[in-house]
Amino acid sequence: MPAPLAVVAEEAAGCTRCALAAGRTNVVFGMGDPTSDLLFVGEGPGAEEDKQGLPFVGRSGKLLDQLMWEEMGLTRERVYIANVVKCRPPNNRDPQPEEIASCRPYLETQLELIAPAVVVTLGKFAGQLLLDSKEGITRLRGRSYPFAGGVLVPTVHPAYVLRGGGEPMAQMRADLVRAKQALAAAGSPLADPSVAQP
Repeated sequence: MPAPLAVVAEEAAGCTRCALAAGRTNVVFGMGDPTSDLLFVGEGPGAEEDKQGLPFVGRSGKLLDQLMWEEMGLTRERVYIANVVKCRPPNNRDPQPEEIASCRPYLETQLELIAPAVVVTLGKFAGQLLLDSKEGITRLRGRSYPFAGGVLVPTVHPAYVLRGGGEPMAQMRADLVRAKQALAAAGSPLADPSVAQP
């Protein structure tokens, strides 16, 4: 992890900007390759993430890993994974607007330092926040958007796929293919899994 991102992660580890700090076990800052062309942004940590201090390590994370491998030929070590809020909301409730606002500078700093060519948002909150939209994820997904000099591809949350079965699964697979095409268009080595990681 380059020094700047490590410094921000350390700062976040002691964050008390919102009420979520009181109930957390660990701050879940992010994980993966901080120089990656591909950044996934989820909603917030669940119980398993809070326990381990890592994003997407429960059932949703296993599904994300599986689909990322099957549709893109990538493992989580080659991408970066973060969340809109870095602390677990109680009982996995939706993050509140003030919690999202308190945490937003951390996500903006991650976006700035990693400078990915492609951002994939997982679920409603990440898509709405980064696209500054009030549209639901079913209306946002299905296309790519220009974003911070690159491309943003919104998709459904893996937890929704686990609950929803075939159609959400097909949607998420199609969106990951779209993200891979955007990586190829940006000339990213991640678009060709046969290119070994440096």
